[in-house]
Amino acid sequence: MFDTETETDPDAQFSAELKSETLKGLVNIISALVDEVKFTLTPEGMTLKAVDAAHVAMIEMKVEKEAFIRYHAEDCEIGIDLDKLKSVLRLASGVDVIRMEQDAEKGKLIFKVGNITRAMTVLDTSGMSDPKVPDLHLKASIGISSDELKRGISAADTISDHVSVKATPERFILSCEGDTDSVSLSVGKESLAELSTDTEVCSLFPLDYFSNIIKAVPGGTVIHIELDNDYPMKLLFSIADRHVLVNYLLAPRIESD
Repeated sequence: MFDTETETDPDAQFSAELKSETLKGLVNIISALVDEVKFTLTPEGMTLKAVDAAHVAMIEMKVEKEAFIRYHAEDCEIGIDLDKLKSVLRLASGVDVIRMEQDAEKGKLIFKVGNITRAMTVLDTSGMSDPKVPDLHLKASIGISSDELKRGISAADTISDHVSVKATPERFILSCEGDTDSVSLSVGKESLAELSTDTEVCSLFPLDYFSNIIKAVPGGTVIHIELDNDYPMKLLFSIADRHVLVNYLLAPRIESD
């Protein structure tokens, strides 16, 4: 491994080390919606907010400095092409440590994986949006494993292009109905990590977006869903020992009369 003491630039605005599996998880989660992203860095960690091109889904992510093996940052912004970052991750095994360091003068982000050094041009963040996260107060709250949701989505994949998400005081139901076939995932309160609602709520969502989001969540993760009638759905979860907090919002499909 490289010597972290002798190779660190003390004047760098940003430098960090983290496990490759952690960075891979972050990239998978973000790239479910967007190809380019702006990270806002502070001494306490980094954040991002991004909306997909069709304005159907949004992601908000907070990465605490404790998610890193080593972390140093001044207040700044870095724009990253996620496809290029994926090419860096292909150089790393699951046990590798990836080192990152910003070269602000050259507009580069330097990655080191073992004996390999990769310099990536950062993106201009001036034209990148900074979307406002809506303040939603939704009636139902459900805690369910990502594995359970992935099974439901796999079953629904060839049935229709939208999925119904419903919560009652006793059950969580994911269902999909096509021209000839239908499928549903029904999980009782006793098998959920959480179920809190005083009434039945239900909304339709585009299956492709919902599927991409859920497939990006690591297996064994508890996803907290907040739901209401014809409102955006919130999907909240954490990774990296709760040091990375993720909030997806997905707009509902409103059926016209």
